[in-house]
Amino acid sequence: MTSQPENDPCEVTDEALMEALQNGDDHALATLMHRWELGVKAFLLRLGVPAADVEDVAQEAFVRLYQKRDRYRAGAAFKPWLLTVAGNLGRNRLRWRFRRREDSIEAMDEAQPGGFDPVDTSARPASDLAEKANLARDVRKAVNALPDNLRQAVLCVELEDLSYVEAGQVMGCSPKAVETRLYRARELLRTTCKALLGQN
Repeated sequence: MTSQPENDPCEVTDEALMEALQNGDDHALATLMHRWELGVKAFLLRLGVPAADVEDVAQEAFVRLYQKRDRYRAGAAFKPWLLTVAGNLGRNRLRWRFRRREDSIEAMDEAQPGGFDPVDTSARPASDLAEKANLARDVRKAVNALPDNLRQAVLCVELEDLSYVEAGQVMGCSPKAVETRLYRARELLRTTCKALLGQN
């Protein structure tokens, strides 16, 4: 009689799956990929990786996860570890693109919508819902227009809900640097949002 796993695979934590992968259970990788594929792709897009490259970079991230499985420290939070791997690969891809094509961030934004554009405040949306949707779009554009290091701080702390320590791990800097970058990003966004709302 074969023994059945006590827990549903959906209930097994990412950390337990990573330890299983370290112990030779390659099926654990498939479960981690299923759970995290969309999240990694969304993270890479927000990091500024062009949509055409996201699939390749995400796949490479999981290949690296498997190759570096022995470096994972048992009990460590899995999410920041994975996002560190994906973030490093994403930034490498961006540097490669910049070197190859000598593109500026503005040129990349033209190819992939997301840069900051002035808002025409003369035409107000007909409904509150439309107005809120437009404001959300403009705030996203303002976040995308932040310098890379500030945008990454917002992405890690505000969107991925990482602690300053975890965000620092992903970004390769100290928790204090994350806090400082987040403060600067919020100040810039506050100024932009006031302008969007027609305030002085």
